[in-house]
Amino acid sequence: MMLRFIHVPAHNPSDTPARTQAPQAKPKPKARDRVPQEGQVPNLPQTQPGAVYQSFTLFSLLMLCSLSCFTASSNSKAASLHWTAERMLSVLLLAMGPVAYFNPGPVIDYSLAAALTLHGHWGLGQVLTDYVHGDTKIKMANAALFLLSTITFTGLCYFNYNDVGICKAVALLWSK
Repeated sequence: MMLRFIHVPAHNPSDTPARTQAPQAKPKPKARDRVPQEGQVPNLPQTQPGAVYQSFTLFSLLMLCSLSCFTASSNSKAASLHWTAERMLSVLLLAMGPVAYFNPGPVIDYSLAAALTLHGHWGLGQVLTDYVHGDTKIKMANAALFLLSTITFTGLCYFNYNDVGICKAVALLWSK
């Protein structure tokens, strides 16, 4: 601890020429006012652990549902349920737009990460069904699709956790 000496003017009633005073501690800046160090991202949102768990659970369940679709025949009840789930997800994504605009936050960010990844996974799965033929090629294409979907979901969750999140990123794109 370093001491500073402050000169007291002559008209001071204490008549002491100099006095020792401990330096005043500066108040810590709030998290939003801190200047980021090199390599840090400013103004990181606080992520709710429940949002991450909910998103991973939703994504895992829907991916398992997607796996069962590949093993079901085209005439089965599972294919009909899969088609219904695709339509429900599309409607859910339409509803998530206004919610994300008016109430951005970690829960909607992670829900968007799961829903967008699953929507893309199912869409690309239909492209593979239409254009990839042969047992070996279909298995390789499905494995690549699952890898791509997993990397996409992981990347979006990483972006939500370590950066501003999907909602605020879109808002930043619109603000410029």
